[in-house]
Amino acid sequence: MAGFEDRPRATALIAAFEGWNDAGDAATAVIDILGEEWGAEPIAEIDPQDYYDFQVNRPVVERDEEGNRQLLWPGTIVSAGTMPSGRRVLLVRGLEPSFRWKDFADEILAIAGEEGVRDVYALGALLADVPHTRALPLSTTSSAPHVRRRLGLRESDYEGPTGIVGVLDAMAAEAGFESVSLWVSVPHYISDPPSPKATLTLIRELAALLDEPIAAEGLTDDAQEWEDGVSELARENPDVAGYVEQLEKTRDTAESAEATGEAIAREFERYLRRRDNS
Repeated sequence: MAGFEDRPRATALIAAFEGWNDAGDAATAVIDILGEEWGAEPIAEIDPQDYYDFQVNRPVVERDEEGNRQLLWPGTIVSAGTMPSGRRVLLVRGLEPSFRWKDFADEILAIAGEEGVRDVYALGALLADVPHTRALPLSTTSSAPHVRRRLGLRESDYEGPTGIVGVLDAMAAEAGFESVSLWVSVPHYISDPPSPKATLTLIRELAALLDEPIAAEGLTDDAQEWEDGVSELARENPDVAGYVEQLEKTRDTAESAEATGEAIAREFERYLRRRDNS
């Protein structure tokens, strides 16, 4: 996929949020990795009082390095760092808000405008019927027509409830930012975090879009160890092993040249009949 090498290197914003948008913590893990790799430091905090239900997302009491008790409130932090090329980046990491989503997104986009951001990348991860043994499906879309034309992206054809990632992408496009949304699918049968294979999928796509190297040291090995570990667990449970095998066949059928919705449905029906007859 073409990057931005032929365009001015304006500040970029990359955002991910815990909660419904973050299966396996795959999306927020990207922000954590980039923050460490690109030396990001906090520059702003969204006031949690206006956006969070503290009975749902409670504050936490912890001790600091000196042993003093401190109260940590849930919220959203904006940090600034520098990519290898020297391009500036804002990293947004927080919780999906409970209230006033439009105001919440407006606050983030106001900070983006003040900091000279042009490109907004919203990251998400969702649970799906996908096998852990195959490349995890990735959807890269944009709500901005000119961005879709320039990068050869498609407009999302999803209809239904959305999360703050979808809201931020849509509102960023309406506000004139060059918005892109990246979603990775996480196998629903192994949803506990971490999900390094899903995180690696997002990072590789993001690196291509940014035209920036992202080392993410050790993540490739972590992803392979995760896949091997899940495969070992599946082999110990015949029901899970059979389900994974069917997901693999469905995925392989979907990727074949003659794949159709009917063919996928037939494959799954065959699996159900075999299971019922066993």
